[in-house]
Amino acid sequence: MNPSTKQHNTNGKGLPPVRIPRRETVAAKKKRAESIVKTLALAFPAATCSLNFRNPFELIISTILSAQCTDKRVNMVTPTLFRRWPTPEKMAKATQTQIETVIRTTGFFRSKAKNILGCSRALVERHSGEVPQQLSELVALPGVGRKTANVVLGSGFGQAEGVVVDTHVGRISRRLGLTKHVDAVQAERDLMKVLPADDWIQFSHFLIELGRSLCSARSPTCQTCMLLDLCPRSGVIKKNPLKR
Repeated sequence: MNPSTKQHNTNGKGLPPVRIPRRETVAAKKKRAESIVKTLALAFPAATCSLNFRNPFELIISTILSAQCTDKRVNMVTPTLFRRWPTPEKMAKATQTQIETVIRTTGFFRSKAKNILGCSRALVERHSGEVPQQLSELVALPGVGRKTANVVLGSGFGQAEGVVVDTHVGRISRRLGLTKHVDAVQAERDLMKVLPADDWIQFSHFLIELGRSLCSARSPTCQTCMLLDLCPRSGVIKKNPLKR
């Protein structure tokens, strides 16, 4: 093996992983990231936020609900939630028990109800019922971290302030060798260094689609992936062909 390259695990189908330099330059990583984005844009041209929302308020509440829950489940719950409390002003007047009853199936419903109620009240008290468009003001809201703020800014306002790093984006970015970090904030910093700002919003949508269709956590189908020639498959575990 060339000492200047790093050999990673294969994926259980015996496919040799792409080799990248042990110390891949930033310029080379940017070029590879550009190719990744272009390839995914062809594969998932309609990729977008999978949460159903009509305005930034619905998006911020839906994103709070999406923690440890599928977007599909959230979309089943929110029609009732927003029919009863369609604005921050009305949501702020609800009781926690009332909200818990509606969102119970999303999991962690008590803490989520507390955050939804706190967020709605903060929007009314601090922002006249409007969802702010500044990252610093968003993350100051109850239940809103950097990931949720990036979702709201990107999908709600079309503003690229960062890269949304959920479980799919984090896992696949590590497999692609674009970051080594498990921590979402550190991974986001790495991605922002190699991706142009114009791609920050869509990149996350692309990787979420890829994660749902091909690059799953336990059984990635590397042999049919459109990124086969661009991905070193860092950390993908080689399966024992004798084990059944």
